[in-house]
Amino acid sequence: MARFLPIDRDSEYLFPPSVQDWLPEHHLARYIANVIESLDLTDIERAYAGRGSDAYHPASLMSLLIYGYASGVFSSRRIELATHDSVAFRYLACNRHPDHDTLATFRRRFGEQFQALFVQVLQIAQASRHSVLSNGHAEKLEAHLKQEAQALLALAESADPSERPEDMSVPAEIARREDQLKAIAAAKPKIEARAKARYEKEKADFDAKMKARAAKAAKTGKKPGGKPPTPPSATPREADQINLTDDASWIMKVAGGGLEQCYNAQAVVDTETLLVMVAAVTQAAKDRQQVEAMLKKLQALPVGPNVPATLLADNG
Repeated sequence: MARFLPIDRDSEYLFPPSVQDWLPEHHLARYIANVIESLDLTDIERAYAGRGSDAYHPASLMSLLIYGYASGVFSSRRIELATHDSVAFRYLACNRHPDHDTLATFRRRFGEQFQALFVQVLQIAQASRHSVLSNGHAEKLEAHLKQEAQALLALAESADPSERPEDMSVPAEIARREDQLKAIAAAKPKIEARAKARYEKEKADFDAKMKARAAKAAKTGKKPGGKPPTPPSATPREADQINLTDDASWIMKVAGGGLEQCYNAQAVVDTETLLVMVAAVTQAAKDRQQVEAMLKKLQALPVGPNVPATLLADNG
C-alpha cells in the first residue's frame, strides 16, 4: 500500500528569527544585496529631502528591482506582491512591503543611475567561461557588454514579457555577461605580462642593433645608411591574445587553411634510424626561430655513437 506524507495545513510554523537564515548561502538574492550595498549610492541618497516619514532605503529598492528583472518579475505590482509570498523578495525588502507606486516612481526618478548601477553589478560578478581573448577584443567587448546590460534593463523595465523572445532567459543572459566581464578582467594582466616579456626581448635586440650602428659610424666616420630600427613598445598590441583554459597554446594557421588553437611541435630526427633525438613544443607560429633552440637541446644530450655531423632543415 502506498504511503504519503500527511496533508496538514493547520500546524504552526515559524520563520528563522533572522532573515539571514532564510536563504541558501549562494542564493542570487544574497549576491545582489551584497553588491548593491557595496556600491556608492550617495547621489541617490542626497536626492531625498528628509521630510515626512522614513523612506525605503535606495539600496533596498534597487535590490528588489534588479532581482526582479534577473528572475523574470518585471512589473512593479508583481514585485510588490512577491514581497509577501516570496522568501527571496522578503529577504531583500527586510520583511517590508514597498507598494508598486513607490517602486515605479523610484525607477523613473533614478533611471540613469539605475542603469549605471546595473552595469556595475555585472562588472563585479565572479564567473568565467570565456576562453580565447585578445587585448583589442577585450576593450571592444567590455563596451559592448555595457550596452547589452542597458538593453536588458530597458527590456525588463518595459514590464511586458511578451516583448521578450520566448527562448530568452534574462538570468542566463545576465550570467553569460558576468562570465565574459570576469574573463576580461582575468585576461588583461596576463596579456600585459606577455607584452612586457616581449618588450624586454625586443629591447635587447634593439639595443644591440643601435650599438652596432654606432660602432659602424665611429669606424667609418659616416652615418649608417638605411632606416634606423624602430624602438619597441611595452604596450599590448591589439592582436595580442590569450587562452584562459590553456594559456600555453596559441592561435596559429594550419595546413589546408584556417586558424586553430594549438602548439607548434618541433623534432630532430636521425635520418638513418628515424630515432627522435629531441622533441619540443612552442607557442611560436614560425619554425625559423627554432633551429638554434633545438640544436642547443641536441648538444645537451650525452655524447654517443651517433653524433650528428650534418643538419638538414627546410627554409621555415
